[in-house]
Amino acid sequence: MRIGYARISKSDGTQLLDLQLDALLAAGVGKESIYEDEISGRSDNRPGLDSCLKALRPGDVLIVWKLDRLGRNLRHLVNTVHDLADRNIGFKVLTGQGAEIDTATSSGKLVFGIFAALAEFERELISERTRAGLAAARARGRKGGRSFKLTRSQVRLAQASMKNRDCSVSELCRELGISRQALYKYIGPDGELREHAERVLNP
Repeated sequence: MRIGYARISKSDGTQLLDLQLDALLAAGVGKESIYEDEISGRSDNRPGLDSCLKALRPGDVLIVWKLDRLGRNLRHLVNTVHDLADRNIGFKVLTGQGAEIDTATSSGKLVFGIFAALAEFERELISERTRAGLAAARARGRKGGRSFKLTRSQVRLAQASMKNRDCSVSELCRELGISRQALYKYIGPDGELREHAERVLNP
């Protein structure tokens, strides 16, 4: 079965889905099998895409008008299509820079393989720059890595509060301005210090 996905970035009338919908219909996608979003491609919350991916079954083919309609960025695109391949679902692009991608054909797989290699290259570059930046910071006497939300006095307050059995974790979190999950990275349920707290108290 052929499933289509269409997306435009604006819902104020300056962009229309018509061109994409016509192309998907011409490619053999049934009108009832087209999922739509009117939202920025950078957004993590795309209900139409989520529904589309859930509806796909092994043997189906996901079809998009252009490559940029699907992915937030290159890595997201590659990961999405790899997930489809793992589920035995095909992927086809109708036009634009990715028009040669059709994972049902050997040439289409080759083209997508190049995209995957570029995504891996991008990851390696980011990782290399991060390591170089941390090394430069250490050479200047600064420690790189995660910044911490709680000060020493706040850590001590949290520790004392958590040792008190009458302590309300929710109220403590509100007072400190952090989430419950963040609190437990510093202090255990019985007031024991955890790694984040140790690093704040002993930098």
